[in-house]
Order: sequence, then C-alpha cells, then structure tokens
Amino acid sequence: MVHLTPNSSYGLTLRLKLPNQTGMLAQVTQAIAAAGGNLDDVRLIERTRKSVVRELSVDAASSEHAEEIMIAVQALSHIQVLSVADRTFQLHDGGKIRVESKITVRNQDDLAMAYTPGVGRVCKAIAEDPERVYDLTIKRNTVAIVTDGSAVLGLGNLGPAGALPVMEGKALLFKEFAGLDAFPICLDTQDTDEIVETVKRIAPVFGGVNLEDISAPRCFEIEARLQRELDIPVFHDDQHGTAIVVLAALTNALKLVNKAMADIRIVINGAGAAGVAIARLLQKAGATQIFMCDSRGIISRDRDDLNPQKQEFAGDESGTLADALKGADVFLGVSVPRAVTVDMVESMAAQPIVFAMANPIPEIQPELVTDWVAVMATGRSDYPNQINNVLAFPGVLRGALDSRAEAITTSMYLEAAHAIASLVSPHELDREHIIPSVFDERVAPAVASAVQQAARDAGVARA
Repeated sequence: MVHLTPNSSYGLTLRLKLPNQTGMLAQVTQAIAAAGGNLDDVRLIERTRKSVVRELSVDAASSEHAEEIMIAVQALSHIQVLSVADRTFQLHDGGKIRVESKITVRNQDDLAMAYTPGVGRVCKAIAEDPERVYDLTIKRNTVAIVTDGSAVLGLGNLGPAGALPVMEGKALLFKEFAGLDAFPICLDTQDTDEIVETVKRIAPVFGGVNLEDISAPRCFEIEARLQRELDIPVFHDDQHGTAIVVLAALTNALKLVNKAMADIRIVINGAGAAGVAIARLLQKAGATQIFMCDSRGIISRDRDDLNPQKQEFAGDESGTLADALKGADVFLGVSVPRAVTVDMVESMAAQPIVFAMANPIPEIQPELVTDWVAVMATGRSDYPNQINNVLAFPGVLRGALDSRAEAITTSMYLEAAHAIASLVSPHELDREHIIPSVFDERVAPAVASAVQQAARDAGVARA
C-alpha cells in the first residue's frame, strides 16, 4: 500500500519553546521530516535572550500519522511542546457560517420600515400576490441543505448532529462559489414520509432544496416525491453533482484517447446514489455499455437481491468486478478503498481511463498504475484531476434559482457537464488536466448560465 500524501485535513499546529540557539529549529524540522510530516509554515511568536516561542503548521496523512509526528517532536531534548492543536478542529470551532443583516438599523425610521409597522404593508403585498415573495424576501437566493445524517461522507449513519459540520461546509461553499445563502437543515428522523413532509412544511422560505447525505435507496424516493410535490428545484448532490462532474471529466478524457461514448465499455463499482446517477446520466450522454457492480460483483438479471435502482442496470453478464473489467475502457469507482488491483487495470482495454473516487483512500492508488492508464482521476485534492462536486452544485443551484426553475431536468445536468468540460481548452487538455480547478472563477458562472438556458429550453423557467 502506497502511503497517502500528507494534507491539511490532518494538519497540526505545534507551539514550541526552543532555546535561543543556532540549530534548534533545524532539529525540529528534521524530526518532522523524518516522521514523514510536511512542514507548511513557521511563525515567530516571542523571542527573549534565552528562548524562542514558535508556531509550526504541519500536515499529516492520518490521525495516527499526526500522533507519530507529535511524539517525534516531543522526544527532542531541550524542546518544550507548549500546545498541540488539530487545525481542522480549530477551523470548525464555533461553526463555519453565520447570519448577517443586509441593512443597518440606525434609528426609529429604519426600525419602522424594517419591522413594525412598515413591514405589515410588505406582508399584505405578498399575501395579495404570492409571486412577490421572490422580490421582497430572501427566498430567491436561499437554499435549504437537508439531511437526516444517514450517510455522512464515507462515515455512515452519524445522525443529524454528526452531519451538521458537513452541511455547514456545504453552506459555506454555496456562498463562496455562487453567492447563495444556504442553511443547514439536519432532521432528527430517518423516516421517508416525515422527511418529505418536513421539507414541504419549510419550503416557503427557500428558493431551492439541496438534499445531502441521505442513504440509498431512500434518497431516490425522497428526491422523487419532493420533485413532484414542490414547485421549487430539488437537487440531490450525492447523485447529480457527482454525475455531472464525472460526465464532464469523462468527456474530456475520451478526447485524449480518441474514443466515443457510444463505443466504450464502462464499469461502475458502487451501486448507491452516486453510482446509479452516474449510470443514468452517462446513458443520456450516449453510453450504451454500462456494467454496474456492487459488493457481490456484477449486477445481473439472475440475482434475487436487487432493489429497483439496481434492477434498472441488471444485464446478462455475471461475475466479479475483475471479470467486468476485462476489456473495459473505463472504470468509475464510487465504492470502497483498494477494490481494484493492478492486475485488474492491466486486463482493461488499451488506453484505459480510471476514475478511482473513493475518499480518502481510492479504489487503487494512482502511483501503482501511472504507467499503465491513459487518464487517472480521484476524489482527492493532492492528485491531478480531482472529481469534486463543488464544480457543479453551486452553479446548478445558482442557475436554477436565477431562472426561477420549477424543477431541475436531465437536460440541465447535461448542459452543466458540458459547461464544465468546455472550460478546459484543447491546448490545455492533457492526461493530468481534464477538469478545471475548483478555484477557477469561471466555473460557477458558466454552469449557472448553461443551467438557465437549459431551464428556458425545457420550459421550466419562470424568470
């Protein structure tokens, strides 16, 4: 197993007191390097004639690795460790978002207009013409991020409180990348009917709903029912955000190997929300040979354990994941670490494309197959070609809300994927650059514009 690259998600902040002597800091940095840590930053906090207090930021590969680094530093003689802090926990301290007023209440006149009695006139105007709620309230720019905490990242059923940090992060990204005001709604129920009814009850406040981290297969029913029963866009990011970015990346990867979507054999490992949505969108994009696998191997018609979503992709072939990959042009992994071996990749067709998107450990480490695959992508930020949903969901909801879409259609997903792919120009396209950076400021506006146009073309836009 190749060691994972140290990254900031397991970063430490070490505050150290060192003798004010030449070479003391070098001893610390050497110990960190010997333990496999990656030194990010060194800050001088205080200096006296006898001692120096410094703060060091260090990246690790895991919690266990962070502990090893700390022990290595503590073992140094004459070095006093004043404090150790987890940088990720520091960032989350007190939460990551807050509500701020758009206006300042400076005097009685402001108060009278913002609140009673003036606000009463605005309330009556909305009651008489309900469409004015989009002009006179936060609704047109606000998204509800709804979860029940049943499938948090790759961590499982953590419940509503355990899911809250993720939903806060999602709200932060909506604001940073698309200017949308999103708020976490973590529900203390995992009953499908209760979730649907609760979202319907709170919908008047929001211009759109982003479903998040709800386990399959319940997520399919919840999304479908809310799409039918609400007149605002409902978007399940675990499904459609992933599918959009995968399609965008695959579109560009196929250009590099000169293969057509209709001609390739695609193997998807993972038959949950993401896997099913990817398969559906790829079919709409022209894929004809999709083989889906789960923990029991290829999803075939002779199996009696298939839910309706898996039945949709059941075929005549049966066997293991290894069997499915023989001669395959594309592997798309939304499953578990180390599910794929080097031998499996070597059995694929010439110039194979491998998207190993399990996080934090992919289905196969890129280093193991660098010389074999034509294009490699993962879900990690420390490798090229990161498949990250933040390329999709801010722009999709921005476009849906700006067009006042009643729903989000498949054509909107397809156009969003095309917009993302088009941002990598032909002269920029190579095996390590098939998808734009999440920090490319063109992405969200391009996706939003494409979604707006698709909404108008589909007849679901009201603005």
